Amino acid sequence: MITNTSKQAYKSLLNQSMRTFTTPPLPVKRVGIVGAGQMGTGIGIVASRVAGLQVKFVEPNKANMGVSKDFISTWCDKEILKERLTADEKTQALERVSYHDSVKSGLADVDFVIEAASEDLKLKQKIFEDLAAITPKHAVLASNTSSISLTKIAGTIPDRAHQVIGMHFMNPVPVMPLVEIVRGLSTSDNTHSLTVNLCKAMGKTPATSLDRPGFIANRLLMPYINEAIFALQEGISTRDDIDKIMKLGTNMPMGPLELADFIGLDTCLSIMRVLHTELGDSKYRPAPLLVQMVTAKKLGRKTNQGFYLY
Repeated sequence: MITNTSKQAYKSLLNQSMRTFTTPPLPVKRVGIVGAGQMGTGIGIVASRVAGLQVKFVEPNKANMGVSKDFISTWCDKEILKERLTADEKTQALERVSYHDSVKSGLADVDFVIEAASEDLKLKQKIFEDLAAITPKHAVLASNTSSISLTKIAGTIPDRAHQVIGMHFMNPVPVMPLVEIVRGLSTSDNTHSLTVNLCKAMGKTPATSLDRPGFIANRLLMPYINEAIFALQEGISTRDDIDKIMKLGTNMPMGPLELADFIGLDTCLSIMRVLHTELGDSKYRPAPLLVQMVTAKKLGRKTNQGFYLY
């Protein structure tokens, strides 16, 4: 969710996210990342480039693996052009990154894992079962979930539930300074402390939430977006005017409909359904127009069509 207010503000935000933080010695040398999509790749960039850690991606899809490799190389080239990275630093950052096709082949020696797979509870539970069986006993097992209960994920591995925690990175990861840390019911203080320090080593600012539906960021953001979709659906205003009113009237960097496209309408719907199901309050009912858009595969920027055309 990049701000568009000015180039100067953007550069300031980027510089803040990339600066070196002074943190206690970090007992994490190797980080595993399950999923090399947009979020996972961004997490890998800051883990390698900023924190200087060995990054081991697990990505069974060879096409996704290739896209991730190309993105990291291209990102480094752009940083070199902006004089924020040298050619030698690019080489070193890339050398710290490796790709593997399974948890078993790649993550037997990591100290910390960040799962960045699709927002699907059953999928995440299966991944965490595999992680618990393969990773070292000391390894922390984190999820980048934006809405799924960490307690439900940890429930599949009760012997290591104290090592399960949420690390909700914001998109785009290399730019956005926040990581929302989410403590499950059994998350230990040691796991939380280690995760906070890792966030800081990555150049991020941590903020903690308890494990409640939507946590803090999406508990507040998604109903706002959903209400904007209701307003459009009911013909209260046009798409452009809804976004204009919120940008110019409340100083938001993006209007809610433009932001929904940026996040992905399928992701917005998934989170609204979690809020509605878990909290049981009709105010979290997904707007029918949102459901229709997802059904029609008009998911926003990722499909080049949502509320806007791209």
